[in-house]
Amino acid sequence: MKKIIITSIFSLLSLVAFTNMSHAQEFRSGIKGSFNLSNLYTNDIDDNNLRAGFSLGIFKENQIGPSSAIQTELLFSTKGNRSEYRSGPFDGEAKFNLNYIELPIMLDLKAGSALDVSFGPYVSYLISANITTEGDFGNSFSEIDRDNLKPFDFGFSGGLGLNFGTTELGARYNLGLTEIADSDNARAIMGDAKNSVIQFYIALGM
Repeated sequence: MKKIIITSIFSLLSLVAFTNMSHAQEFRSGIKGSFNLSNLYTNDIDDNNLRAGFSLGIFKENQIGPSSAIQTELLFSTKGNRSEYRSGPFDGEAKFNLNYIELPIMLDLKAGSALDVSFGPYVSYLISANITTEGDFGNSFSEIDRDNLKPFDFGFSGGLGLNFGTTELGARYNLGLTEIADSDNARAIMGDAKNSVIQFYIALGM
């Protein structure tokens, strides 16, 4: 049911975006990058295992009214989480790395010329997954079979942005609604874990 709702909202916003392109009063486009703090959550969201990462890509904003716009983005985005381990006198860190191509479609509500409030759905496609470890036992890198994980991640995003001419600085929170595991072995380890990402971004208009 969640997937049906998400897909319906995503399709509706997509239709609104493309329908209004020909009627848009103005548009802007540019590049966007963010510093990501990602985690995996089950029932509760906590910040105990935040993993630092990034996103990078392009955006296009079409104005649909005097104080509203639809912004479509295409991003490469890292997700996953981090955990620390200890075995006797030895310790280290393991990172679960998920790399996605992400398509957010955001409704921007403009409070004057400086502040944007944005929210909307996103869909992501998993392109790779791996585990890296660093510590007293040495460093390692292991690819994960993508057949064990869901290829698509759906969710919702919301955030605030401050405009300084053609530059925007802001923060956004992405809440995934899709369970990542897609096999019995993966579910035995991850359960019903989903993605959660905090982003601090800069967008440069052209």
